[in-house]
Amino acid sequence: MFALTLLGTSASVPSAERNHPALLLEAAGERILIDCGEGTQRQLLRSGAGFRRLDRILLTHGHLDHVLGIPGLFSTLGLRQTSDLMTIHGGPGTLDIVIRMLAGLWGEGRAPIAIEFAPLSEGPVVDAGEFTIDCFPVRHRDTDSFGFVFQSPARRHLLSDRLSALGVPDGPMRGELAAGRSVTIEGGRTIDPEDVLGAPNSGKKLVVIGDTETTEGLSKHVAGADLLVIEATFLDRDSPTARDYGHLTAAEAATFAAANSVRQLVLTHLSGRYEDEEILAEAAKIFPDVRIAADFDRITV
Repeated sequence: MFALTLLGTSASVPSAERNHPALLLEAAGERILIDCGEGTQRQLLRSGAGFRRLDRILLTHGHLDHVLGIPGLFSTLGLRQTSDLMTIHGGPGTLDIVIRMLAGLWGEGRAPIAIEFAPLSEGPVVDAGEFTIDCFPVRHRDTDSFGFVFQSPARRHLLSDRLSALGVPDGPMRGELAAGRSVTIEGGRTIDPEDVLGAPNSGKKLVVIGDTETTEGLSKHVAGADLLVIEATFLDRDSPTARDYGHLTAAEAATFAAANSVRQLVLTHLSGRYEDEEILAEAAKIFPDVRIAADFDRITV
């Protein structure tokens, strides 16, 4: 299961209700930040997630509204004397911005906590066993921007009625069968995994895209997603302005979700120039299973 907490859902100018962009993803014991806008550390506290271990930060791109929260967060973690290594993933240009920002505060190669920088290129990012993270490039105002795909594998579960009928006792034997290995039960009879495993359940797929000026070429990464989180900074009536600033409209995001058989759409990076109801109305005409993100929303996949 993926649990996603939206910590900041504003566009470049925050409001009283919306903080700068940041999301917290929790899966299989890992806690991952996606972007870290100014004030993210306070949003972690307000959400109830707290500063308990953070494993890595994935940066969609290097614009300041997506990265300015890193120094404050690291300063707090340093004061708490955390010994955990923080891995920061981002495009080479994005990491250069972060490295120079940290060096300006603490000196070159120094920071309050242990940091590892991991440059992104299209393809696998992390294989955490219970899930994988892949990234893909998106276009946004001459930045090295990336979107992320989080995917859990399809699984087959043991059928309790078959286990009982075949006389497989509780305990390690059932674990072996679940892992795909045959066992020999009392009496010398061999039980194969196929005898007791059900049909595969489909894995889950979550896609997060930060700022992007177009959805062209992204379908292969998004198709069939259980949940797509994507920006909708403008409405269709302001599409020329959206083009000028390298952003999507709500209608474009909804059309993209509908064309790629997405199950649920969450719109974020929202501008204070619009009411939520306006954004929702534009998107829902095209893709009904849509919600407008709000700070501290929690969504599970």
